Amino acid sequence: MLENRCKLKQNDEWIYSFPPVVAAGARVLLLGSMPGRMSLERQEYYAHPQNLFWKILAGVLNAPVPQGYPEKLDLLIRNHIALWDACHSCVRKGSLDADIKDVLPNEIPALLETYPDIRSIAFNGRKSEAVFRKHFREISGVSYYTLPSTSPANAGIPYPKKIAHWEILRTLITV
Repeated sequence: MLENRCKLKQNDEWIYSFPPVVAAGARVLLLGSMPGRMSLERQEYYAHPQNLFWKILAGVLNAPVPQGYPEKLDLLIRNHIALWDACHSCVRKGSLDADIKDVLPNEIPALLETYPDIRSIAFNGRKSEAVFRKHFREISGVSYYTLPSTSPANAGIPYPKKIAHWEILRTLITV
């Protein structure tokens, strides 16, 4: 069992990511690391109100910021964007990417085989990229982009700079 892979400290626990949000025709996969505590509690991607993910995505797509979770998921699907995490499960206290350890990755290559229109992976931050690169080789025909994390822990990069980097999504979803 997974719990037998390492010795857990008293406050450590295994956490598990969500299934991917993906539909036929998706062209880009946005890859996070692992949902934070609030997201896990609510069972919603990017549920923390200070995470800029939905605001940045709406800005890049020239759409109103979605309010309810079904509206958020619809924004992704309508714009040919898939969403998942690099980690299937890991040990982590709190919500910081720096505390992630003992990662078991999601089956990203299998997802790309199932949805062959996905030709780009955009990493939401360096941790998701690091997990991907540790566990997988680059896949022929897929382009890779590392974007600044939308996490409130990444407050050192101002919003205008973040959105400028995320603008690449417009190109990726129209290719």
